[in-house]
Amino acid sequence: MSKQIIIADEVVVNKIYHIRGLKVMIDRDLAELYGVETRTLIQAMKRNRKNFPDDFMFQLTTKEFQNLISQIVTSSWGGTRKLPFVFTEHGVLMLSSVLKNDRAIQVNIQIMRVYTRMKELLLTHKDIILKIEQLEKKLMKQDRKNKKYDEQMQLLFAYLKELLPKQNEPMRRMGYRRKDEE
Repeated sequence: MSKQIIIADEVVVNKIYHIRGLKVMIDRDLAELYGVETRTLIQAMKRNRKNFPDDFMFQLTTKEFQNLISQIVTSSWGGTRKLPFVFTEHGVLMLSSVLKNDRAIQVNIQIMRVYTRMKELLLTHKDIILKIEQLEKKLMKQDRKNKKYDEQMQLLFAYLKELLPKQNEPMRRMGYRRKDEE
C-alpha cells in the first residue's frame, strides 16, 4: 500500500490561473505537485501528444507568459528558456495516465476534487444571484403598491451584486483554429 499524499486545497487553488478564459495549471507547478522534473512531465506529454488536444493543453505566448509573471508577485521563474505549457482540467486528468506513478494519481484525485468544489461554488453563486434578483423583484412589486421603494434596499442589492463574481464573460471558441485566426 502506497503512502497517502496530502496537499492542501489552498495550494492547488493557488496554482490555478485564468488564461484565455480557461482555468489552467502550469507545467512547472504540476511537475512540483507530482514530484517529477518539469522536463519529465513535458517529455511524457510529448510522447503521448495525441492524448493532449489543444483544448486540454497549450503553450503560452510570450505576452501571456509576461502577464503571468507580473501576476505572480514572488516570481522565481528566473532563466526559463522555453515558454511553459498549461493544462486545462481535462489535460491535468490526462497527465496522470501518461505519468503512471502513484503520486501523480493521488495528486490528480486531489486536483479533480478542487476543480469539482470550484464548479460547485460557481453554481452556488448562480443560485444566490437568482435568489437576490427574485427577492429584489418581490420587494419592488410590494413597494410599488405602497408607493415607497426604499433607496437603502436598492443600495443593499447593488452591493450584494458587486460582491458576486461576474458571469458575463464570452464563451471561448472550442476546437481547432485556422492559421489566420487568433
